[in-house]
Amino acid sequence: MQEDRRLAVLRAIVEDYVATEEPVRSKALVERHGLNVSPATIRNDMAALEEEGYLTQPHTSAGRVPTDKGYRLFVDRLSTVKPMSPAERRAIATFLQGAVDLDDVVHRSVRVLSQLTRQVAVVQYPTLSKSTVRHVEIVALTPTRLLVVLILSTGRVEQRLVELDAELADDDLATLRSRVNLAATGEQISRAVVALDALVSGDEPAPPATKAVVEVLVEAMSDHRSDERVAVGGTANLARFGDSFDSAVRPLLEALEEQVVLLKLLGEATSGGAVTVRIGAEGPYEELASTSVVATGYGPDDALASLGIVGPTRMDYPSTMAAVRAVARYVSRILDEG
Repeated sequence: MQEDRRLAVLRAIVEDYVATEEPVRSKALVERHGLNVSPATIRNDMAALEEEGYLTQPHTSAGRVPTDKGYRLFVDRLSTVKPMSPAERRAIATFLQGAVDLDDVVHRSVRVLSQLTRQVAVVQYPTLSKSTVRHVEIVALTPTRLLVVLILSTGRVEQRLVELDAELADDDLATLRSRVNLAATGEQISRAVVALDALVSGDEPAPPATKAVVEVLVEAMSDHRSDERVAVGGTANLARFGDSFDSAVRPLLEALEEQVVLLKLLGEATSGGAVTVRIGAEGPYEELASTSVVATGYGPDDALASLGIVGPTRMDYPSTMAAVRAVARYVSRILDEG
């Protein structure tokens, strides 16, 4: 019973401190949260929580504020992630469904996530190596020039021009298109490359057009430049934290300029809708110990990449976790339908 009450006290202190940014006193807790015990009992609970490292007192006469350990317990004991309102869900769906291509999806995701959470949003571009081939289209622009279009499960589209030494008949083009799709469609990138190579590596010499098309497709599938690209939005939100977050703003702004740092902050993409929360010193960088990261993976099947937010440890974790999870689900659905 005592443990349950102390957890309720910690939860109330976290909620009040996030809302007010002021150290929380026992009398205010009793008045705001209806804990049905005396302020003296609450003071005892607060002292016990402080002794266990969940709270700290900025100075002698002040109330208490949560420590990183206190935030960790608060997050770990969340029974449910705060649901988003129907209006918020509609706003996310409407905004993201207007995207015209992968770049647009990523940048819209960053914008809506930073607006919902009022934090800095970070979205990694889908990882090419985890994607599958959705379709290959080969179009004859002229009898000796082909346009090869590679469409991946991430929504990424690669286009290449192929110049031929001799004209390609319509029937031969149809056969080439069929063979390429039979080999690659539905396969993960690594297996698609092997299957395409097999079309031109047999005992019988492959037609020049087949060799040329396979060459550009393999080259397009081997282009991993987007695997380390991220989009960032909402840096202006840092200004609202003022002095309380000043010590972390400069290193965080510097981190936002380093793609590799941001990818490490987000961590590995997680599938199954799991949202990971790293609080303060749990993160990979000591200079960002005043910040927390809430992140999850997204993608139509297995997680293809990560998205999330970076902000002060004093954040509304339930709402932020809900927003991160909701945006990831909508982005996954859009990529799956694309």
